Amino acid sequence: MNELLWLGMLGTNFLAILLAYRLFGKLGLYIWIPIAAIVANIQVVKYVELVGMTATLGNIVYASSFLVTDILSENYGRREANRAVAVGFASLIAMVVLMNLALLFEPHPTDEAHPHLSAIFSLMPRITLASLVAYVVSQYHDVWAYSFWRRKLPGAQRIWIRNNLSTLVSQLIDSIVFALAAFYGVVPWRVLLEIIVTTYVLKAIVAAADTPLVYLASRWQRKGLVSDETGP
Repeated sequence: MNELLWLGMLGTNFLAILLAYRLFGKLGLYIWIPIAAIVANIQVVKYVELVGMTATLGNIVYASSFLVTDILSENYGRREANRAVAVGFASLIAMVVLMNLALLFEPHPTDEAHPHLSAIFSLMPRITLASLVAYVVSQYHDVWAYSFWRRKLPGAQRIWIRNNLSTLVSQLIDSIVFALAAFYGVVPWRVLLEIIVTTYVLKAIVAAADTPLVYLASRWQRKGLVSDETGP
């Protein structure tokens, strides 16, 4: 059942990104980045079993941000992709500060939400710190690598090479850095290694599956089918 839900979430994320890009253009991609960063950091506190191994949720949503930066790199250049990374970074900082400030308020005697919010968001400082480090290192590497391979391997027919060479390495960096920073000393080593392996494998599947979407987004942009507003 979890595997089917995982595939359903994958399709939902891909569809949401395509709709955001088709309807709102570059702005839609910028909007998706903080959505992915925040949702992934909430989902990651939940452990599930996938194909017999321990994994954390949030992999699909977070991995989708690499698809967004690859589309931005392909269609608009490295500067715009780096700008999206900065937006995601700022959104993570804002979330952890605002939610932990909210936890400082003394709840009303009739309040039932505080224990649940505390259970989730009191974990966020370490999770978010780990995510921030992994996010900055892996995302900026992805943007740099995509730009590098775009210069070395130009042409629309080679998008799949650029997309996979940049994203697969970046996802490996992200998986190792995040898992060690977030879960070292919290879970047994066996579980930690399972999280690293399953996290990377799942993200690699997302990276391979999203390649046709980069082609599609590139085609939409070339044909002028994207609602980009250039302004005055």
